[in-house]
This record gives sequence, C-alpha cells and structure tokens, in this order.
Amino acid sequence: MHPTTARPAVTVTTDGAGVVSHVGSRLLAELADRTRLTAAFSEALAGLRERRSGHDPGRVLTDVAVLLADGGRCISDLRVLRDQPVLFGPVASTATAWRVLNQIDAAGLDRLRAARASARELLWAQRVETTGPIAGHHGGGRIWPGLRIMLDATLVTCHSEKEAAAATFKGGFGYHPLMAWLDNTGEALAAVLRPGNAGSNTAADHITVTDLALTQIPDEHRHGTPILISADGAGATRAWLAHLRSQRAGGVDLRFSVGFTMTAGVQDAILALPETAWVEAIDADGSLRDGADVAELTGMLGDLTAAGWPAGMRVIVRRERPHPGAQLTFTDHDGWRFQAFATDTEVGQLAQLEARHRAHARVEDRIRCAKNHGLARLPSRQFAINAVWVELALTAADLLAWTRTTLLDGPLAAAEPATLRYRLLHVAARITRGQRRLFIRIDSTWPWRDHLAAAFQRLNALPQPAT
Repeated sequence: MHPTTARPAVTVTTDGAGVVSHVGSRLLAELADRTRLTAAFSEALAGLRERRSGHDPGRVLTDVAVLLADGGRCISDLRVLRDQPVLFGPVASTATAWRVLNQIDAAGLDRLRAARASARELLWAQRVETTGPIAGHHGGGRIWPGLRIMLDATLVTCHSEKEAAAATFKGGFGYHPLMAWLDNTGEALAAVLRPGNAGSNTAADHITVTDLALTQIPDEHRHGTPILISADGAGATRAWLAHLRSQRAGGVDLRFSVGFTMTAGVQDAILALPETAWVEAIDADGSLRDGADVAELTGMLGDLTAAGWPAGMRVIVRRERPHPGAQLTFTDHDGWRFQAFATDTEVGQLAQLEARHRAHARVEDRIRCAKNHGLARLPSRQFAINAVWVELALTAADLLAWTRTTLLDGPLAAAEPATLRYRLLHVAARITRGQRRLFIRIDSTWPWRDHLAAAFQRLNALPQPAT
C-alpha cells in the first residue's frame, strides 16, 4: 500500500492583520443600501432613535437581516459583522439590537412592511432597466405569463415557553406562521406569525396574508399583470376564494389554483366519471407522467355557484397509482390515489393546468430555506419581537433572492442559501488601501472569485436611485 500524502504542517497564530472574512455578505449589505431598504427602515423607525450619536434603528435591522442571510442564528452573532468594521462599518451591540427590536409595535411592523415594499419597487425598476422584465412562472412544460404568489403555512418549534406559542396539530409546540412567496423570483412577500394551534384553513388569515402579499407587488405590476395565487387544500374556503375574486373589481387580474377537499361527495363524483373522461397527466417538464391521469370534475358536483363557490370555478382531479411501499389512505380507492384542486383559469389543457397546480410544491423549498435563515429560531419570549424577527427573516430571503436574480448568473443564480454561503458569502480576503480607495483582494485560487467580483460590479452598475 502507498502511504497517504501528509497534509502540510501548519502553525496557527492570532496576530494577522488586514484580513477579513464574510466578504460576500458585504454584497448583501450594499444591496440593501442601493435599494434604499436601509433608508426606508430608518424612516420607518425614525422616532426610535434616542440620540444623534446612537446607532440608527433602520441600520440595526438591516444588519440583523444580513446576519440572518449570512447564516447567523441569534442576535449575538452580530459580533461577526461588528468585529470587522473595515468591511461592515459600525455595527450595533447585541444589547442595542435587542432594544430596537423591543421598541417596535404593531404600527412599526406595518411601517417596516411598507419599507420592504418600497425597496422592492426600486429593485424591480432597476432590474427591468438592466436585465429586462420578470419572466413568467413555470409549470407543465411551459411558461405561464404573469406572477405567481404561493401561500403555505409551516410549523416552527419552540423549545421553551414563549408568548402565544401553543400545541400544534402534529403534537409539537410552537408557532404556525402563514407565508406568501413569489414563485417567479423566490422573494418572500408576507407572513403572519400565529399560535401553534391556529387552523390550517382559516380564511381570515389567508385574506390577511393575501392582502399583505399584494401590497408588496409594485403597483405597475399589480395592475395589468396576470397574477395566479396558489395554495394547498387549506385554501379551499369559500370566504378566501370570494376575497380573491373581489380583487378583480379593483383592477387586479387575479386567478387562483387551490387544493380542493376530498370529501365523500367529491370521491363519489370521481368514481362516477366515465373512463373516457380521463386523459394522461404530465410532469413539470411537460413529459407524460407514467401511471397518472387527469379529468375535469366540475359538471359532476352540481351547481357550485349555488353552493357558495365563485362563479366559473372548475374542479380538476388527478388519479395516480401510489409508488411501491406507499401507505394508502381512506380516500384511496381500488389502488388509485386521488387529488383534486379548484381553479378559475378558463383556458388551458387539463394536464397543463394540473401540472401547473402541482408546481405549488416549490413553496416547501422556499420555507425550508427560510428556516435556514432565521425562521426556525425565534429569539424572544415576547410575541411582538418574534413577529419583527419573522419580518427580518423575510428581508433576509429577499436579499438572497435579489442577489441571485440581479447580481448572479449561471448555477449560482439558482443556488440555495447554504451553497451561496459556502461559495460566496463566507469568502475571506485581504484589505488594502491605495489611491484613496479600499480594495478587497480575494485569493486568486478561490474557485468562485470571478463570480463574486462580477456580482460587485453588477451591483455598482445598477442605476442610482434618486434621493
């Protein structure tokens, strides 16, 4: 056997100078400033600044959002930014950050949401000017025009007693936030922090989150651009769908695609379908889905409008053989598994509409990533502080999404947060000064050095906002 080549011996000292880490996270902080998100946060919290020499509250919140996007898990992790003033400037202490969070009430939270909306509007205008308009959303092997907003709830476990935390339907303990995401870009639009025992199909909460999400869409896109709102079976409530339909009166071209509850009546209607009603289902890429079929069920359910559902609503069902080893449920029949959804999209092949609805599953990836940058660990016993923390977790998701869609290309433009951190955000570099400028010198052997340098160049090339 040949001996394994030994690693070179190293001697570790702590007397280095001119070296910084987390260089890529400066890109996030710079992006927040360039979109005037930091300034908008500052204006929203202008009344909280106690003295001229103190830290600006808006800047404190931006730093916390950068911290979360960078992978920090608690407020004390601000030290990573604070101990590198040459890269991040003055950063507030942990105690100061806690005081800022503790001072934000419900009205302040609403102002933060408005600040996020103003920054998004500016970023979208800059992106349209540099890279073109936002593309449509994918599903069923085609690109559907317009925007897609996806709603879903998730469980956040609490390991200690926190205000408004409660037992969950899965036997855990914590919160049950409801969130809205923009499928086109991966941006986090809105969230409402709820107790763990909040109902999954609570129409009032869906209405609240929908309104918050639509407010985040810039006005020129909210009016005149087709918008599809999707949800799982929790969204199949008459009140919420009626609210979605009412948006058309305000000039919003809105359609829905939501899971439809598999009641005994629905299952009886499915079983009464003739075999000729079924057509082959397709996968997300448009290819045939082996062992799956779709059919329209609308005419088999009686007068849906008389039953309180929106006029023109269609119900479409998919049947599929469960994969080997799958546990059958009480709604499965004769070896078939059925899933139904409702939509008010008038045109389109059944298979494409069903595949488009199934693409709603992408929201689970968005939420999983959000739990990796702040959502999974709510820091306080106080509900109000945790609600602000959730808003900052959404801000972190936005900063990462804006970075991917505006500043990166190739595989990195679709990379998850963990990949971005490993390749870009946590890069170390040497700081040098010359020509009245500060230089960040990334090691010439780092594989993704050119991608990070190009991202900074694209950021600097973005149109300057008017002050």
